[in-house]
Amino acid sequence: QEFKLMFGMLFSLRSFVAKMSPTDMRDGFVSFHTSKYRLHYLETPSGLRLVLNTDLGVPSAREALQHIYSNLFVELVVKNPLCPPRAPVQSLLFRQRLDAFVRSLPYFGPRNP
Repeated sequence: QEFKLMFGMLFSLRSFVAKMSPTDMRDGFVSFHTSKYRLHYLETPSGLRLVLNTDLGVPSAREALQHIYSNLFVELVVKNPLCPPRAPVQSLLFRQRLDAFVRSLPYFGPRNP
């Protein structure tokens, strides 16, 4: 249910940005923030959507999302014949490398209570 809500929100925001944007929609919708977090968004030409939630202090995670897509997802999922297209990612190696990459980001750290 949570995924459906997230998809609906992202679809609406993307549509809103497309209507309100001047003619150049090259980058499109890349992030938005609330009083508690910033949501970073990357949509690939194939339609895959990547989302990363961070602290408000992170201005842009675009490079991190592009790295996740090109160096992790494409290499470990798309090129893996054991991973069926359009199916949930079951690759343990992908999940481990993704976790290691996210933990290596300078803005990753324990939550403050």
